[in-house]
Amino acid sequence: MTLQPYAAAWEIARGIRGGDLLASDVVDAHLARITAINPQLNAFTDVLRERARSRAAVIDSQRHAGTDPGPLAGVPFAVKNLFDVAGQVTRAGSKINRENAPATDDAELVQRLEAAGAILIGALNMGEYAYDFTGENAHDGACRNPHDLSRMAGGSSSGSGSATAAGLAPLSLGSDTNGSIRVPSSLCGIFGLKPTFGRLTRHGTFPFVDSLDHLGPFARNVSDLATAFDAMQGPDSRDPTVADRPFNTVSAKADRGIDGLRIAVAGGYFDTDGLPDAAAAVTAAAAALNVHQVLDVPGAAAGRAAAFIITNAESAALHQGRLRVRPDDFDPDTRDRFLAGSMLPAGWLVRAQQVRRWYLEQVMALFRNVDVLIAPATPFSAPAIGQKTMLLRGEEMAVRPNLGLFTQPISCIGLPVVAAPMETGSAMPIGVQIIAPPWREDIALRVARHLERTGAAKVRVPDLLPA
Repeated sequence: MTLQPYAAAWEIARGIRGGDLLASDVVDAHLARITAINPQLNAFTDVLRERARSRAAVIDSQRHAGTDPGPLAGVPFAVKNLFDVAGQVTRAGSKINRENAPATDDAELVQRLEAAGAILIGALNMGEYAYDFTGENAHDGACRNPHDLSRMAGGSSSGSGSATAAGLAPLSLGSDTNGSIRVPSSLCGIFGLKPTFGRLTRHGTFPFVDSLDHLGPFARNVSDLATAFDAMQGPDSRDPTVADRPFNTVSAKADRGIDGLRIAVAGGYFDTDGLPDAAAAVTAAAAALNVHQVLDVPGAAAGRAAAFIITNAESAALHQGRLRVRPDDFDPDTRDRFLAGSMLPAGWLVRAQQVRRWYLEQVMALFRNVDVLIAPATPFSAPAIGQKTMLLRGEEMAVRPNLGLFTQPISCIGLPVVAAPMETGSAMPIGVQIIAPPWREDIALRVARHLERTGAAKVRVPDLLPA
């Protein structure tokens, strides 16, 4: 069996478990690709060559001994550099953190993926302290979009989106507080999953906003996304937000189709008039799903406003000590947002949490009548690196905050979302959000799989990069 550069995780695992591939060869092929391509993308900040090769040798030994290495046998993966990796400094995209001592243990989700047979090959570029939608890191440099190297990869999980889209890793992990999985997925043209808040443990990761932070996977197909998600599920007493619920195993459910599902397009706040890229993506999804119903989502604008306040206030409190003693070592844009958050009145945060609860009630009322909502993921495809403003419904608006225009109201209330790349005929990718009720990742993945199977959702091979 010959390994292809954009081989899916499931193809790699099947080849290794069946004896047609060696994990060592798979790892070496991906490391060689990183060496050749990463200088163009700046997606990886740390490449773990010796660790990956050592782990691959273990997988090959297990297979030779007749032991099943697991459902992700030999599959390379990489993580946003806010995940702890034993022996590496958890930099979280910052200058200040890189002076810390190396982590002594891997983050729990890293351990769970490796227990399923996957192999960690590196850590990935990101926006400083995850407060970013562009992928332009002031300390490590901008992460570039593999479909156009002059354009943004999206943030803050920029390296995760770029590396996965470019075939440097079949799977990657990122975090999503206000859209940091879904924005890079949309701009780089891959699948991403932001699970329900509290579904996946965050133990062993550097926080941003405790009441909004989610972790989740990126992949180039729905099957890989679902398998990785299943491998990471489970309670963890060290993260008090992780609900002690039974597994909702999704990998066996993604192929069930959409018969019986009630699907609607999100309207009102999520309307795409004046946003041609976003409109094309939503129209393509609606046509493939044969959906004609449009439902207003009441309270979305208020929910986004609440998310802004919660984000500002909580993150500023986390970084207060660093701001006092090392203000000049922050990206100035990040520092200024933290400083603004530190001056918010306490009553505003209380009110924002009240609005958040009210908004969740409004959305849950919608889910009495529908099972899934389709919404745009980003208002436009990837802007140019360094671009500060863009026309948004006829007005000149700042790029950085408004890349999260459509994602922020959804993460504010913790709903599970699959970002799916839609085939629109445009030169650059753009995606939609497939939004389900809490704990129903399986439904969102079923819809994503239908879109993938019909060809409406499609991951492109970047033209600029060698096959």
